[in-house]
Amino acid sequence: MMERIAPRTGTALQLAKGDILTVYDPEGGQVSDLIAVADGDPGEILSNGRTFDYEESVRLTTGSRLWSNRSRVMLTIIEDTAPHHDFLLTPCSYDTFRLFYADKPLHRGCFGNLAEALEPYGVTPDMIPTAFNIFMNVPVASDGKIAVLPPATKPGDKVRFRAEMDLVIGLTACSAYASNGGSFKPIDFSVERAS
Repeated sequence: MMERIAPRTGTALQLAKGDILTVYDPEGGQVSDLIAVADGDPGEILSNGRTFDYEESVRLTTGSRLWSNRSRVMLTIIEDTAPHHDFLLTPCSYDTFRLFYADKPLHRGCFGNLAEALEPYGVTPDMIPTAFNIFMNVPVASDGKIAVLPPATKPGDKVRFRAEMDLVIGLTACSAYASNGGSFKPIDFSVERAS
């Protein structure tokens, strides 16, 4: 069954090992921040550094695995129709809005939405790592400078993940202006249960 995350909000869900999570960009041009946590042990959480190290790439797509801070595979990307994702930038937050969008109303951003969604599972704000920013477009120039450009996704683009352990997933519909071209849109997701 398809579920929808309203613009600028987030949710949490549990996956058992073998479950398939599909995240959709229903309208195109939106970002979804994903955090994975070991179910029952919030000390084990998604790690971009371990993932880059073990996958030997910063371009993560079909066949790539997302690793935990304890060097265990959490998720495998089994299908990916999107042109790119980002695993460099932290979730947007009050401070993101204060520093980058001084002329805009403050918003707690994906960080605040993830913190609220994951709190019942023992995740405190200080534990939230760099998110896997699904559909986000962050090119890196030859001089190392980064930019945040609107996603190049089309309506219906998706990425499918297989859970490689029992997980709690935090998932958002991004709140930052640069991440989605200033047009806040929903994110859809579905879960196929392994049993």
